Amino acid sequence: MNTQFKKGALELCVLALISEKDRYGYELAQDIMGSINIAEGTLYPLLRRLNKEGFLETYLAPSTEGAARKYYYITNHGKERMDQLVEEWKDFTSSVEHLLKNVGRE
Repeated sequence: MNTQFKKGALELCVLALISEKDRYGYELAQDIMGSINIAEGTLYPLLRRLNKEGFLETYLAPSTEGAARKYYYITNHGKERMDQLVEEWKDFTSSVEHLLKNVGRE
């Protein structure tokens, strides 16, 4: 899959998954990689940025498998951002689909 496509959609995917339930970084990476091939190293800078911009917050929770895990949860500001991105995504994909339907019909 085109790297630029993935990069553009990753923020939306992260916000959408975290809006379902709080997630820690590795869990989130595994969930995303189940559908989109990304490098884990791509995810963590995005999580830091979303946290810095107030779209996500974090907390530590104990783990049965070792050290405490940092969980991310979506803020109200993050939900608003996700809704905005969903609308932009729908508009974009609709426009691309319309364009592709008309290719070669002239």
